[in-house]
Order: sequence, then C-alpha cells, then structure tokens
Amino acid sequence: MSKRNIKNSIKLYWEDTLLEMFPSKSLFVHKTNELLISDIHLGKGEYFQQNGIPLTNGGDKSNFERIYRLIDKFNPSKLIILGDIFHSKYSISSNLKNNIEELINYYKNKIIFIEGNHDKGCLIKDILYIKNKRSLNLIYSHEPLNIKEKNVLNICGHYHPKFLLKDFKDKISLKCFALDNYRNKLYLPAFGDLTGGKFCNREFQKWGILSENNIVEIQ
Repeated sequence: MSKRNIKNSIKLYWEDTLLEMFPSKSLFVHKTNELLISDIHLGKGEYFQQNGIPLTNGGDKSNFERIYRLIDKFNPSKLIILGDIFHSKYSISSNLKNNIEELINYYKNKIIFIEGNHDKGCLIKDILYIKNKRSLNLIYSHEPLNIKEKNVLNICGHYHPKFLLKDFKDKISLKCFALDNYRNKLYLPAFGDLTGGKFCNREFQKWGILSENNIVEIQ
C-alpha cells in the first residue's frame, strides 16, 4: 500500500453524479447535498448486557457525537440513515429515546430514516420509517434491491463490509466501502462503533478506512 494513495476522502462518479466517501464512514452526494450513513445499531451494548455479556454501552455516546460533528461539518440538505439505526426493540432505554429525540429536534425535518431489519418494532416519537428513497440516478435502501435499470446505483448497508489488511507479519480486518460493479450496488460501512462485519467478495472495488482521517483504495 503506497502512502500517496492514502487520502482524506475519495471521489467516485456514477455517470454524472459525484459521490464522495469519507473515513467518517459517511457518503456525500454533491448534487443534492445529501449525507448518508448506515448501520449505527444504537442500544447494542445494552442488548448484550441484558443477555449476560458485559459489553460497554459507551459506543452510543460516541455514535451520537460523531453524528453531530457530521451535521455541523456538512450542513446537509438531508441526513439519510440507511437502516439499522437501532439494534433491538428490547434495548431502547429512556436515555436512548431522549438522545434520538434531541437529535431529531436538532436537525428538524432533515433526517430521513430508512427501515432496517433491526429496526422492526423500534417505535420512537417523530421517527417515520420508509423502505427506500430515489434520488437522481441513485436508490437508497437498507438491504440491496434488485434494480432493473442499468444506469441506477443502489446505495445500501446491511452487510457491514470489511476487508483484510495484512503483511508477512500480521493482519487486521477494517471497515470499507464496497462497490459491486456487476450488480450496481455500493455498500456503506457500518457507522456504529459496536458492529462486526462481512468480508467483501474479491471482485468488489473497495476503499478501506484506516483511521478517522484516512481512507485508501484497496487494489
């Protein structure tokens, strides 16, 4: 991996639509000023604690702080969350409810919630889930869709894509953006701190997140 390939963001064109990937695990659509994130899994720490696993719940504080920083940095026309905002309906505490309601009030009428499989039954005041959203030549969804139009890119989450970075001494798995050029799918990395992942197919084009400030194309 060459140091000159490590960047603060990477731009990708889908026909004439400019997308920009950031190491904050967010995607910015320049024409519409939309900012996309996916798979936060709020309440995951509490869910594991309820099941006897002493996992920290400090991740939620970090997740909210990072969302606020993104809003302040980009001031997007819409913040679009591509599903799995929550981890389980059984782990939504009163504190988590208050935090999400404060976020909604902070960026009133500018957050779009796409429903993920983990969001089933997660009923929160002022959250109205939608299944998917069309924008320009893009369709946003949680799970990948079967799109017939060849010029349309499906931007989705759900799989928590990751890749393996290794040398002759060691190896580590890291989150990434992943593009399936054959099926017109762009998978976003999981935004949440307490999230696992699935290794990408070899043929996918990948951009790996090395740190909070660095992203690199994986050859």
